[in-house]
Amino acid sequence: MKKKVIVGMSGGVDSSVAAYLLKEQGYDVIGVTMRLWQDDTGTSQEEGSCCGLSAVDDARRVADVLEIPYYVMNFREEFKGNVVDYFVEEYLHGRTPNPCIACNRYVKWEALLRRGLEIGADYIATGHYARIDRLDNGRYAVRNSVTTAKDQTYALYNLTQEQLSRTLMPVGEYTKEQIRELAVRAGLPVADKPDSQEICFVPDGDYAGLIDRLAGDRVPGPGDFVTTDGRVLGRHKGISHYTIGQRRGLELPMGERVFVKEIRPEQNQVVIGTNADIFTTEVFCKDVNYMSVSDITEPVRALAKIRYNHKGDYCTVEKLSDGRLKCTFEKPVRAATPGQALVLYDGEYVMGGGVILG
Repeated sequence: MKKKVIVGMSGGVDSSVAAYLLKEQGYDVIGVTMRLWQDDTGTSQEEGSCCGLSAVDDARRVADVLEIPYYVMNFREEFKGNVVDYFVEEYLHGRTPNPCIACNRYVKWEALLRRGLEIGADYIATGHYARIDRLDNGRYAVRNSVTTAKDQTYALYNLTQEQLSRTLMPVGEYTKEQIRELAVRAGLPVADKPDSQEICFVPDGDYAGLIDRLAGDRVPGPGDFVTTDGRVLGRHKGISHYTIGQRRGLELPMGERVFVKEIRPEQNQVVIGTNADIFTTEVFCKDVNYMSVSDITEPVRALAKIRYNHKGDYCTVEKLSDGRLKCTFEKPVRAATPGQALVLYDGEYVMGGGVILG
């Protein structure tokens, strides 16, 4: 009997080819597009976003070509609670969130997998550029894609063992060019479709505007730009407009290049420093999810990424008594940002990761 797999189809070329590859491998494939977002003004996902109206049309056309069942499922409640509300709260508290990581863990996997199991599916699948292996120690781990340029393992560090055991990621074995060639060969109508770049619920990139609309009078107003020792330099527009390492938009006549060094939500202050001030060798993280290992009981050397496009630097990882991790880098890293993820790698495999603390 064929194994049944639900493929999350965004209407893009990667998830479309994932569905094609799994059908070719003999799976009973069902395509699903997740409806995720509608804000308080009634505005749904934008036309060009990963799950907007055009995404549904494109995914349906692909499903027709592949001759697989296709459905649109509503996950707006799960998305608002686990992604949008979290996004807003983090910015209100002076942190810079990563909504795609939250969406992967709690919506694209947890909610979709639960729905899939309810209808008898054995697996879910996505078009991520990553692979999943079961290691000799019995644990499942995300493994780097064959293409460094598109590797998406950083955003998947928070998946659970149960989720990984029921996930297929066929695209991780190919380069982007090969995926587009497969799409052409299969006659998929999205072979040349550009990749989606924006966060689906902030298509215009105006994070602060979204937070203003959703948080209302909870949004802190303008406050002071200050030096580390508290000297006032000028006025900022509100802490939700800033992130660690930011240089543009500060509008401070300092006579030299300055950067956001720290955000102090309690005082409604944005701390300004030089480029040298935003480097550090020590980064702490909380809410740790272990992947290739079940725990860290003694110091271990690992490659760590502190943001999605960070190539990674080596550090020594120590587990503290309260469960947090202390990562001591061999050379200083720039702009380790509270709220972002720190992801650890052991060779090609994700060891685990957590949320960076201030």
